[in-house]
Amino acid sequence: MSDGNYAHGDYTGHGKALFWLALCTGLLTLLTLGIYRFWAKTRIRRYIWSSARLDGSRFEYTGTGLEKFLGFLLAVVFLAVYLGLIQIVLFYFGLRIFAAPQTPEQALAQTAGFSVSALALMPFIFFAIYRARRYKLARSRWRGIRFGMDKAAWGYAFRALGYWLLTLISLGLLTPLMTFRLEKYMTDRSWFGDAQFEQQGRWTALYAKMKHIFIGLVLMALGGTAAAFIEEPASLLTMLAVLAIPTGLVWFVIGVISYRVQCFAYLTRHKMLMGKIAFHAQPRTAKVIGTYIVGSLILSLLLSVAVAVFGGIAALMLSGLDLTAPDSTFEPGMIPPIVISVAGYLLTLIAAQAGALALITQPILRHYVQSLTVINIEALAEIHQRLADPGADAEGFADALDIGGAI
Repeated sequence: MSDGNYAHGDYTGHGKALFWLALCTGLLTLLTLGIYRFWAKTRIRRYIWSSARLDGSRFEYTGTGLEKFLGFLLAVVFLAVYLGLIQIVLFYFGLRIFAAPQTPEQALAQTAGFSVSALALMPFIFFAIYRARRYKLARSRWRGIRFGMDKAAWGYAFRALGYWLLTLISLGLLTPLMTFRLEKYMTDRSWFGDAQFEQQGRWTALYAKMKHIFIGLVLMALGGTAAAFIEEPASLLTMLAVLAIPTGLVWFVIGVISYRVQCFAYLTRHKMLMGKIAFHAQPRTAKVIGTYIVGSLILSLLLSVAVAVFGGIAALMLSGLDLTAPDSTFEPGMIPPIVISVAGYLLTLIAAQAGALALITQPILRHYVQSLTVINIEALAEIHQRLADPGADAEGFADALDIGGAI
C-alpha cells in the first residue's frame, strides 16, 4: 500500500492455510525421519515471504531445501571433527566427560569438561546467527532486486562474545550496548541491490526500553528483602512482600518482551538505506503479549482435547487386557494401544507446532509487517541489481545447532 511518498507494509497470509501447510510438511518430516524438515522450512518461508507486501509488491524467497540439507551435512561433519578434537584435548588433561565419576574430584572435573565443551561451541553459535541472517537475506527479493549481506560472520562472532562477557560482568546493565552494537554490525553490512543499509541512533537510548525490566527486578528485590527481615509472618506487610516476588517476576517477563519489541521499533526507525530512504515501525507490546496469551490458551485447549481423545482410545483398547495378573507379560494385544498412543503423541506434537505457527507466530509477524512504513519510496528507483550470493553453508550451522526456530 502506497500513500504518496510513503509505502506501508501489508500481510495477507491466513492462519488456516499456514496451519495445513505446516501440518502436512510436519507429517512428511516424520515419515522421512527428519530429512524433509529442510524442504518443510523452505516451503513455510516461501509462504510467509510471499504473504508480506510493500507498496503492493510481494517479497520472494528463493532458497531451496537441497541447499539447506547439504549445508547441514557440511556443518555436522565440521562440528563433529571440531568437538572430537576438543574431547581429545580434554582427555589429555584428564577431563573425562563420558565416564561415570567415582569421586567428588572426578565429578568436578567432569563438570569442568562439560563447561569447556559448551564454551567451545559459543563462537559457532554466534557465527551461525550471522550466517543464518545472511543466507535469508541472500535468498530474499523484492521487485526482483536481491538483498544481501557481507561476509563477516567471524567478526560478528568474536564481537558477540565480547559484548556478552561485558553484559555478564555488568550484571545486565550493558545489555543496550550489546543489543545496539551487534545490530549495527549486521545492519551496516546489509544491502538491498547496490544500496547499503546503515544503523543510526544511540545505544544509550535503549535504556528507556528497559524500564519494565528494572521495575520487575526492583519488586523482586524489595519483596525478597522484606520477607527475609520481617519477623511477623502473618502480618499484612509480610503478605505484600511475598506477593511482590511473583508480581515482580511476571513484570520482569513482560519487561523482557517489551524491551525486544521496543528495541525493534527504535532500531527500525533509525535505519537508513542509501542515505535517502528511512523506515518507521510502531509495534505495540500489548498486541504481541495479547496474541501470545490468546494463541497459547487456544492451543492448550485443543491439545488437551487431542490428548484426551487418543488417551481414551488407548485406555479402551487396554481395558480388555488383564495387566494385574502376577504372570502378565507383553501380549500382542498391547501393540495397537501402544501404537495409537505413540502415534497420537507424535501427531499432537506436530499439530502443536503447526498451531503455534498459525495462532502465535504469524499474527505477531503480521503486526510487525503492518506497523512498518518506508519513507521516500521514490528513491528505490535508483537501486540496481546485485550479484547473487552463493550462500556457502546455507545456514547449515544454524540447523545443526538448532538456532532459528520454524522460520
